[in-house]
Amino acid sequence: MHYRGHFIGKLIPDLIVDGMVIADPKVVTTFNETHIAQMLGYLNITGLEVALLLNFKNAKLEWKRVVNEKREKPRATPSCIK
Repeated sequence: MHYRGHFIGKLIPDLIVDGMVIADPKVVTTFNETHIAQMLGYLNITGLEVALLLNFKNAKLEWKRVVNEKREKPRATPSCIK
């Protein structure tokens, strides 16, 4: 990742499922704005539209869907949808 021409570090999503969805497992008390901002950053750098935050802290899985609404829509239908 570069900012104003300077390398500031790597942003690498934990898991990209089928080249379409970023899945990010967490063990946290609750999701916060930092988690959502991180997913939006991943979506921006990968060009994907959807990410899932998965929280394994409790016995019942908690999840949050994050959508990059600013992403440009593809002009052609991807071959995987045909």
